[in-house]
Amino acid sequence: MANNTPKNPDDSARQILMRGLLDENPALRQMLGLCPTLAVTTAVTNGLGMGLATTFVLVCSEVVVSLLRKVIPSTVRIPAFITVIASFVTLVMMLVEAYLPALNDALGIYLPLIVVNCIVLGRAEMFASKHTPGQAALDGLGMGAGFTASLVLMSAIRELLGAGTLVGVRIMPPFVEPMLIMVTPAGGFAVLGALIALVTWLQHRKKDAPLAGIPGPSTSLCAACPLDCGIGDPTYEDCAKVQLYERLESAVKRSEIAAGKPKGRES
Repeated sequence: MANNTPKNPDDSARQILMRGLLDENPALRQMLGLCPTLAVTTAVTNGLGMGLATTFVLVCSEVVVSLLRKVIPSTVRIPAFITVIASFVTLVMMLVEAYLPALNDALGIYLPLIVVNCIVLGRAEMFASKHTPGQAALDGLGMGAGFTASLVLMSAIRELLGAGTLVGVRIMPPFVEPMLIMVTPAGGFAVLGALIALVTWLQHRKKDAPLAGIPGPSTSLCAACPLDCGIGDPTYEDCAKVQLYERLESAVKRSEIAAGKPKGRES
């Protein structure tokens, strides 16, 4: 039986695992799961707990969806995906309530709302249902790690500036007044916007990075070039290309003259 799962040669294990950290970060690049991102990031422990819980649900649900991708009818795939996700969210809720009651109280309603988190449902629909279980596990782990990193970073900034502590330990000196706005929704939006701008800048810098390694006009690249184009800038898209066309045209004309053809022959 033929395998209809689309294969992308660029989807190596490392690429699948790493792209959730920056290139496709769920919160800072795809703008998914912003409700818990803004609501629970007032303390590092809350952000870390929510991130780890979401990562667990992501990995487990993607693996199960990938295993059942050829069994689940396309007409009921979304209800089936939600059922799978809800099963693992229920398991997480029971574990957190039993062993981490303080974290359960802090996360509140946002823990069961992982069921309808766009990150989890979106990855199940867009990736897990089209790839192997191994790739699905890597995707869930990468996306979960990126989401957890964004939550922990936001939590650290808001807790440090809003309460002067990190993980409950006093960091700021006593004479520094906490910025109470940081533990309010306004502070959450401000920190989120700053992090989105930072990640966008890093992404653009990453895309432009190869240009930085191109040698300048005084290096061996231009010195070794057989075409004396006079531009001397290999970053210019027409460097040497225009001169190459002109020299080829000149060589053709010289060969025509040598063969006895008229110099001004019309093309």
